Amino acid sequence: MQLVPIKTTVVGSMPFPGWLEFSSQHLTQLGPADINEMIEDAVVTSVHDQVAAGLDVITDGEQTRFDFNLSFYGYINGIQNNDTELRRFGPPAHDQRGKHNIIETLTAPKGLGVVEEYLRLKRLAPEGQWLKVSIPGPYTLSGRLLPGHLYKDRWEVTEALLPLVNQEIARLVELGVPEICVDEPSMSCYAYREDTKRFVDIFNRTVAPGVGKTRLSMHLCFGNYKGRSVGKKTIAPMLPDFLDMTVDELHSEMTILNFAEVNLLERFAEKFDVAVGVIDVKSYYIETPEDVAERIRKCLPYVPAEKLAVAPDCGLSQTARWAAKQKLANMVAGAKLVRTGI
Repeated sequence: MQLVPIKTTVVGSMPFPGWLEFSSQHLTQLGPADINEMIEDAVVTSVHDQVAAGLDVITDGEQTRFDFNLSFYGYINGIQNNDTELRRFGPPAHDQRGKHNIIETLTAPKGLGVVEEYLRLKRLAPEGQWLKVSIPGPYTLSGRLLPGHLYKDRWEVTEALLPLVNQEIARLVELGVPEICVDEPSMSCYAYREDTKRFVDIFNRTVAPGVGKTRLSMHLCFGNYKGRSVGKKTIAPMLPDFLDMTVDELHSEMTILNFAEVNLLERFAEKFDVAVGVIDVKSYYIETPEDVAERIRKCLPYVPAEKLAVAPDCGLSQTARWAAKQKLANMVAGAKLVRTGI
């Protein structure tokens, strides 16, 4: 069950303040102390925006991650930058992110950086605030890596990454993290064409150190690079196999589907708490509290209020900060409208 009926949360990422984006492009002009101060200030800003919106659960906004996957590659030995396939011009799309070469066995002797993110968040967040950290799962993490001569295909790369994510989760559990969200959008993007039972096996082995020891959540979406989707936008192929995930809460985009498959959430609610995307992060229309309340009411016939959480469809890193703040505040207000009527 949720902390409160119709819990309000975010997926993980928040927008960068403009000064952080500028500074990240001029890191050579900053000293180590300057960079550390910048990071601390960015997390304080992100926490402020979430607390001011009234969220029940907050993150650090992923303010130290300059890309969903590529930031993690900096912690992993055996990866060589490769931008030869990069398309630089034309409309924004996922092929502008580039892929990277694997040149030796993948290892992460110093971890993946999420432990440090959590310790910083715990220190800077208000006392008593429920906290969540997010980490990409190994299948999604493998998506920007070229197997090279060491690994046969993406599945083998995934298996090489799995223990690295597994160990990071184990370290977070030792620190008493209240909630860990494993982001596996590649699984939802490609559920229509790949072996969903294999996805379940990979996910369950990844999160094994946290089962029964922390709240485990899972984020599924259809891609959000520059506000663009990449997968086939349907949750139907995930059923019934995804019901075997060992997870406490499963989050899915829904607003971008115009709630066309909201009835399928009933299946998920039989096994898990369900977090539903009620904010469109790919649109600059600012949902009103009444819009949000209407969307929540569409979910309640299929997910009981005590098992329901609401969040944006995806992370907010691709959304301008001014819009993200308004959207989150109105999401919280909309949830309160519905709570008062329960």
